[in-house]
Amino acid sequence: MSLSARIDRFNRRHPWSHNDVYGSWVAGRVAASGARSVLDIGCGTGNLIDRLRSRVARVTGLEPDPAAARAAAARFAGEDSVVIEQAGFEQLDPDRRWDAITLVASLHHLPLAQTLRAVDLRLAAGGRLVVIGCFRESGPVDLAVGTVAMAANLVVGKLKNPRPAVDLPLGMTAPTAPPRETLPEIRRAAAEHLPGARVRRRLFWRYSLVYDKA
Repeated sequence: MSLSARIDRFNRRHPWSHNDVYGSWVAGRVAASGARSVLDIGCGTGNLIDRLRSRVARVTGLEPDPAAARAAAARFAGEDSVVIEQAGFEQLDPDRRWDAITLVASLHHLPLAQTLRAVDLRLAAGGRLVVIGCFRESGPVDLAVGTVAMAANLVVGKLKNPRPAVDLPLGMTAPTAPPRETLPEIRRAAAEHLPGARVRRRLFWRYSLVYDKA
């Protein structure tokens, strides 16, 4: 068995969500903007919504995967401040607006430039976009950071789940896709379509993007 296959097998036996590492950070950036209404695009089973709902007045979770959308709807059933919609971003009414929009590991499922333009249109004046995204590795810097992340991933997985798991958690079973754009390509697209957006490399094959609409 190759090294990569061994690592993949270990990760499946000790699963944990890289996205949840940034949940508190995302919720904090949203709350700091003063947002009252938030759209979480690709909300999955609602882990970020669970952090947002106590900090904003209303959260709309958008999730195209039927199983994840049902789980999120059941999780927040009876909570008037949370609405889950099983739909893709392209199905949203173009006239709807939110004070803040979040995308966590979902932007790479969508056409980058087109989505950035569409998200900007759906932000209310003074609104904030917060993204935790995935990028395609390229070049020696990505390789070096990815090597560190790979080692850290094994350690964290063992600490969080010392006993081998039989199945993946429901929140990690939604369809996935490999990222298409490199980090430099994402920076260029953000600079073109979201002037002033702040893009930073993050650990665990992620980057952050924060944009404040004028």
